[in-house]
Amino acid sequence: MIPVSAALPGIRQKFGDRLQTEVELSRYTSARVGGPAEALLTANTANDLAEIVSVLWEMETPYRILGGGSNVLVSDAGVRAVVVLNRSREVRFNDTGTPPTVWAESGTNFGALARQAAARGLSGLEWAAGIPGTLGGAVIGNAGAFGSDLSKNLVVAEILHHIVEMETNQFAMARRELWPVQAFKYAYRTSVLKQQSGMMVVLAARLHLERSTPEAVEAQIDAYNVTRHRIQPPGASTGSMFKNPPGDYAGRLIEAAGLKGRRVGGAQISELHANFFVNQAEATATDIFMLIELARRTVADRFGVTLELEVEL
Repeated sequence: MIPVSAALPGIRQKFGDRLQTEVELSRYTSARVGGPAEALLTANTANDLAEIVSVLWEMETPYRILGGGSNVLVSDAGVRAVVVLNRSREVRFNDTGTPPTVWAESGTNFGALARQAAARGLSGLEWAAGIPGTLGGAVIGNAGAFGSDLSKNLVVAEILHHIVEMETNQFAMARRELWPVQAFKYAYRTSVLKQQSGMMVVLAARLHLERSTPEAVEAQIDAYNVTRHRIQPPGASTGSMFKNPPGDYAGRLIEAAGLKGRRVGGAQISELHANFFVNQAEATATDIFMLIELARRTVADRFGVTLELEVEL
């Protein structure tokens, strides 16, 4: 890969004033931590996103896509890559189809999309109304809550695929493809895309819904939100820190290990739900990471369980 510093002249020639450098990422993450991006480009449409990523693939320049900034912990040292801020947010409902569907670009806020569906009397996404991330992140990580997940709603997603030349193993082209839900090989909080990071980018997705009434859908959302507010802490956090191990809950294990309420610097393992690590007072990413390591080590020592991160570092 070509370092960003060496690629910057070519990137600036292509994108002009759209290119920003040394941009603090803490303002773009839900935990409100993270150092600077060496370079940053904003994609306002799916076509923008495809163009930017295609150029970076062709230039062999490292990049990371940032959507809603949840489920990610950005180092205090920043990101030595081009951060592509995904703000592609076009949404189109098909209310008359059987079943009704919604097509949305991958930078769309997933929770807001669920609330738009509710206002139209379309059900199926009530579980997602409190999720702060983007649709693209949900497609990649098979986001879920309240016994449902993205795999149960997805019909098809438009993917930008990094195609390599077989003989040289070098980048050959970027190809837009439509993937049915089966192609993602979904499992708990994972997919083929998550396992092959950097080779594919979600541009948009179509989800199937069901007809209902605004009153019924919004009542279910309200019920889920009551539960969320009862068990999940307010404030700046990455969301659920660890995946639940088979047959158990990460939060229960961390609490049983005596770590509920433990602090490092400005970060705290929540006293309400031990799988949430909250930025209480100007925490750094290092503070949060030290709590991650403490939780992993203590739970492994006491219960023989290795906690797997849900959050991406």
